[in-house]
Amino acid sequence: MASDAAERAAVLVLSRDLLASDSATEVLRRECAEDHLASPPAIRAVRIGGPEEQASAEVRARLGAAPGQTVAYRHVRLMCGGHIMSDADNWYLPRRLTAAMNRALDQTQVPFGVAVRPLGFHRRTIGVETPSNGKSPLIHRAILVDAAGTPFSYVVERYTREALALTPRR
Repeated sequence: MASDAAERAAVLVLSRDLLASDSATEVLRRECAEDHLASPPAIRAVRIGGPEEQASAEVRARLGAAPGQTVAYRHVRLMCGGHIMSDADNWYLPRRLTAAMNRALDQTQVPFGVAVRPLGFHRRTIGVETPSNGKSPLIHRAILVDAAGTPFSYVVERYTREALALTPRR
């Protein structure tokens, strides 16, 4: 980014777009298409190896997970072509998804929002951070709920400066 002011403006635009949408993947896909970053303009979820992070008591409570209920974890980078748009941690309840959704999440690079689209989900943002230092100038925390309002996913999304550079100045 050319300046701190330009970066702050881009953070505000991207955050506003994310808050106005139920799908972060769709927001990033639109940016990918507008900037012709890949053909076709698709977002893929590239898994990041490492130890699986167990769901905290707060995450379990926000998901309404019963004692002993499995909470799955997926750590990915959302990419458009060779561009890293975000790094995301996602804890979710596999029993609230279909077998096909779970298979797609386990075996493909499909983004979470694309895999669970048939649930008619809505995004409820529970926190936005704009750290002044570090590699992620924008962090969103959200719960995804199905059409009936039942939570099934808790996500922490750390957006990159590369994603900000692509954000149109609207």
